[in-house]
Amino acid sequence: MQLSIVVPCYNEEEVLNESSKQLLALLKKLVQKKEIDENSYIYFVDDGSKDSTWEIISKLSEDNSQIKGIKLSRNKGHQNALLAGLYSAKGDAIVSIDADLQDDVSVIEKMVEKFKDGSDVIYGVRSKRDNDSWFKRFSAEGFYKLMALMGVDIVFNHADYRLMSRRVVEHLKSYEEVNLFLRAMVPLIGFKSDVVEYERSERFAGESKYPLRKMLSFAWDGITSFSVTPLRLISLIGATIFVISLFISIWALGVKLFGSSAVPGWASTVLPIYFIGGIQLLSLGVIGEYVGKIYSETKKRPKFIIEKEL
Repeated sequence: MQLSIVVPCYNEEEVLNESSKQLLALLKKLVQKKEIDENSYIYFVDDGSKDSTWEIISKLSEDNSQIKGIKLSRNKGHQNALLAGLYSAKGDAIVSIDADLQDDVSVIEKMVEKFKDGSDVIYGVRSKRDNDSWFKRFSAEGFYKLMALMGVDIVFNHADYRLMSRRVVEHLKSYEEVNLFLRAMVPLIGFKSDVVEYERSERFAGESKYPLRKMLSFAWDGITSFSVTPLRLISLIGATIFVISLFISIWALGVKLFGSSAVPGWASTVLPIYFIGGIQLLSLGVIGEYVGKIYSETKKRPKFIIEKEL
């Protein structure tokens, strides 16, 4: 079988040499064991990096014919860069992995074994999060649980480390949405799947390209791209507020008719403003998010533009 490994890169000059070294060693090992063909490749996708990432990829490609380079015309984000690599890569099976070496490279061998046993998708799943801070662990696991609660089919503790068969990648091309969240898109395709567990390490070098702001944005994209639950919650909140307002109105009317401590006009003016005004702003924000996504989808702009290929 022919295997390809896709590695999206953004400002990864500090880790690329080591990443290529470990991945090439893995390919060599699998070739020697006759698990894969000699014509297996590594595709480094430069996602509009501002450092010397592309120069390093070019040098690596010159030194080794198993390394291919793809340069996007500008920074389009991790998901688009990953998709560019998946669409360009050849092979019977394609593995996606980040360049930072946090994902255990050796697990690819187990993925290949499960692929040969008949699985079309093999997800790399973290066995534990002991290396994460309390906040990172709480927020990450909370996100996966929230997605499941909203009806999104997603693999718990799985990022974008996975093996896909050629036919899965071909079917993935039929998903034309601009707002990408591959962790939920791949399970939608179906076919037989399996998981391999591994322990995630610290970054080999450099800084994380996903600070808290980007992580929250990515999580919100995932929720609004694959679930209409927030829209349904608006209806539920509206109904709840209506009932609460009804009881408050009855209470305010009772105080007015049977008490003497009521400030004239306070209850009937202030309470509805607070309740209804807050709900309207919240509702408009959620609806606006969905309308924005519809706007992006209808323009049909390309997800990425490849400037160079090695």
